[in-house]
Amino acid sequence: QVVESCVAAAGYSVGEFAALVFAGALGFAEALYAVKVRAEAMQKASEAVPSGMLTVVGQRQANYKFACLEARKHCESLGIENPVCEISNYLFPDSRVIAGHLQALEFLQENARKYYFTHTKMLPVSGAFHTRLMEPAVEPLAEVLKSIEIQKPLLCVYSNVDGKKYMHSKHIQKLLVKQVVSPVMWEQTMHSVYERKQGTEFPYTYEVGPGKQLGAILKKCNLKAWKQYNHVDALEDEEAAQT
Repeated sequence: QVVESCVAAAGYSVGEFAALVFAGALGFAEALYAVKVRAEAMQKASEAVPSGMLTVVGQRQANYKFACLEARKHCESLGIENPVCEISNYLFPDSRVIAGHLQALEFLQENARKYYFTHTKMLPVSGAFHTRLMEPAVEPLAEVLKSIEIQKPLLCVYSNVDGKKYMHSKHIQKLLVKQVVSPVMWEQTMHSVYERKQGTEFPYTYEVGPGKQLGAILKKCNLKAWKQYNHVDALEDEEAAQT
């Protein structure tokens, strides 16, 4: 019943492919192949430069872009050419993921107090995803997406790149490629999805898959919308069937 009455979908980073499969824009097998190509190309790009991702929670006065600029200057002083340090994920008000050269991220951790960061934590990933360090992954993904038939989604799917609805199949093809080197605008997407006139009820929201991280983010972005949130663990039914 939920599936039949669903009006919108969104997926975080690689989850966007799942959202597009759900919305009928991509076939499951083709999407899986595209995800495989994307993952392998991103891994290869990660191996080229020692880089990573840092989750940051800041106070109201934190200036993330200025902190990134100073971290890049620090890298230049170490002799790193064209250093990368930029916001790669907008999570919720006062929280970002910053990605780039490891030396830049270490600098930010060491100077966290100066930039009004209350919490920093390195993510267990191999590279600076959603930054220009992923440029080598663009071409392989673009090629595979050209060979896949993409339909207009049957329901609204929101893009990570700009937080807006996909318009047509060419739009999907273009933005899925751009997503690899662009920040994930998740906080902006949450505002787009739940924007409504005052007094209008919020829809039921289902997070499908492992973990409840997106629910936790929704709670911080929109408490009223979160009150209608449910989590569906995709593995629960399978485990129950096997026992």
